[in-house]
Amino acid sequence: MGGRLVPTLEARGYRIRCLARRPEYLTGRFRAGTEVVKGDVLNPESLVSALDGVHTAYYFVHSMGASGDFEEQDRAGARNFARTARERGVRRIIYLGGLGGRELSAHLRSRQEVGAVLAAEGPQVVEFRASIVIGSGSLSFEMIRALVNKLPVMVTPGWVRTPTQPIAIDDVIAYLVCGLEFAGEESAVFEIGGPDRISYGGLMHEYARQIGVRRLMVPVPFLTTRLSSLWLGLVTPLYARVGRKLIGSLRNKTVVHGSAALRTFGVRPLSVRQAIARALEAEDREMAATRWSDAVSSGGKASAWGGRRFGSRLVDRQQIEVPVAPGRAFAPIQRIGGRQGWYFATWLWVLRGFLDLVVGGVGMRRGRRHPVDLRPGDPLDFWRVEAWEENRLLRLCAEMKMPGRAWLQFEVEPAGERSRITQTAVFDPVGLGGLVYWYGLYPIHWLIFRRMLRGVAARGGSSASSEPANARSLP
Repeated sequence: MGGRLVPTLEARGYRIRCLARRPEYLTGRFRAGTEVVKGDVLNPESLVSALDGVHTAYYFVHSMGASGDFEEQDRAGARNFARTARERGVRRIIYLGGLGGRELSAHLRSRQEVGAVLAAEGPQVVEFRASIVIGSGSLSFEMIRALVNKLPVMVTPGWVRTPTQPIAIDDVIAYLVCGLEFAGEESAVFEIGGPDRISYGGLMHEYARQIGVRRLMVPVPFLTTRLSSLWLGLVTPLYARVGRKLIGSLRNKTVVHGSAALRTFGVRPLSVRQAIARALEAEDREMAATRWSDAVSSGGKASAWGGRRFGSRLVDRQQIEVPVAPGRAFAPIQRIGGRQGWYFATWLWVLRGFLDLVVGGVGMRRGRRHPVDLRPGDPLDFWRVEAWEENRLLRLCAEMKMPGRAWLQFEVEPAGERSRITQTAVFDPVGLGGLVYWYGLYPIHWLIFRRMLRGVAARGGSSASSEPANARSLP
């Protein structure tokens, strides 16, 4: 949430200081004027200088990933932060908590308790309570997405029918910004949500509809919370640790009671259908604006099979250096496809195009508009040019038939007296078929794209200085 909020505040001209346990992870993410300092809410001494000169603090901390007593850690962190904030002259804390009624799971109880601790120990607190936040990065939404993508048939427990009142992440950000301008002087709690009340099952069906898949849900009465958490850990291993804590909350009805937020602030939240569509569009924009090669390398050592994940997408990179200037290194990339071919096993590309044509796709028959010149929107065999920067970048979006979407990007940048060519492949699988497609064809793609990059390097300038690094596959 903080990563979404900071650019919004930057655009409004606010001076911002971010507190992070590992500030090096935020290097280059924000504008030059935004400070990033090291600190931990469980270490009160680290908060003193961080809160100096701050008039409003946003609090987005939780300990669900902790191996110990997360409720006690949440209480301790909130207490330390609130007391230090009051001592350093902070006037307001804006906190994002969770919706829930009288019966609360440990997770929701802790979320609301944190708000109470902040208000009791610190300055004025404006607390916003939300149910499921629809947007990439939200644990509940990512869980729903993972289940829909991986399971054509789902055995569903009772919590799938629990009513919720989801809200789009953009609307949450809007409320959080409004919290800066709240005119009240006492602490206040606002329940926020979209206009629709819907079950988790309804959310899964709507998400499936928008990505173009069908999912069958078979309700069973005997799947307990404990069994549900184990099941969740099997199908969504990324959330295995927090799953046991999150799953208990899914039994609780999380809907808005009252209209205080709508009366106080000018935010008019999107519907569920609009929120999911916006989330999918935003993810595409985020991918387009991101250096995919950096997204791979920032995750550390690449996995040995199938690439690294970026949201729901699989991302793989190959890289090589050549002893020529960027313009010369980029020249073969600019001529790729059409009559020039693909620099390795062009006959396999032709075969792939023929198979695509058989199943109703565009095939390879379109070729190129011009043998050298490229423009965004140009067809290029069964790709289309999505982005183009002379002597630096070419991004292609696939238009062949496949169970998902694919992109292929080439970047050239100076590397001292040499040039570095980075080839990045991205696949956004749809359902189980997309995952089978990606991993099943991995060996063939690994060979084709590794050799293709070497061909590009050889055409761009004498022999390359190294083998392609971190080579992986493209669908």
